Amino acid sequence: MSDEELISKKELLELKGISYGQLYRWKRKQLIPEEWFIRKSTFTGQETFFPKRSILARIDKIVNMKDGLSLDELADVFSPVMDDLPLQRSVLLERNIVSKVSLDVFTPLFGEEAALSFQRVLVVYMLDKLLHSGEINLDEGRMMLQTLQEREADLDRKPWVLAIIRKMGISSFVMAEGEVVWFEPGTKIVARLHTAACVEELKLKLS
Repeated sequence: MSDEELISKKELLELKGISYGQLYRWKRKQLIPEEWFIRKSTFTGQETFFPKRSILARIDKIVNMKDGLSLDELADVFSPVMDDLPLQRSVLLERNIVSKVSLDVFTPLFGEEAALSFQRVLVVYMLDKLLHSGEINLDEGRMMLQTLQEREADLDRKPWVLAIIRKMGISSFVMAEGEVVWFEPGTKIVARLHTAACVEELKLKLS
């Protein structure tokens, strides 16, 4: 997010048609992360700026969802913290959260428990996204799961990114904390998954 274009608070309020009070109420309710409020010196003094792409997308989601969910429920959706409540495989399939193919790839490595922790559902969900998009094949999916299994104890740390890279036809999977990852020349970044965004998507599907 460090290289993301910024938007001033004044521009944001005018562009989205929201009030100062709404913005700071959403901040108090933790719908907008504290770290997105960036104080910078300008010729008129100290002003507040936001990462433009992230804040615009978040406000659109809040406005579109606030009639169906309370602010506390929205705060839970936007929180990158993973829930502890186990989820039944049958429910995940019935609600089309993940596909049977993805669960079948997942099971040999992670076991056959009927109920999965949210953290493990997230792993299957990320696999499912990449398989459905065609960005990886089944063999690469197994490689991805091996990478995540080896670092499973770190999966609830935030933020981290899973990058899928290829060089000379050989695929690799990289887990990185933070936003910036550098690769050697000739490396193609096939896909990049941000866990905070995947957690948010998954919570929305489950809500």
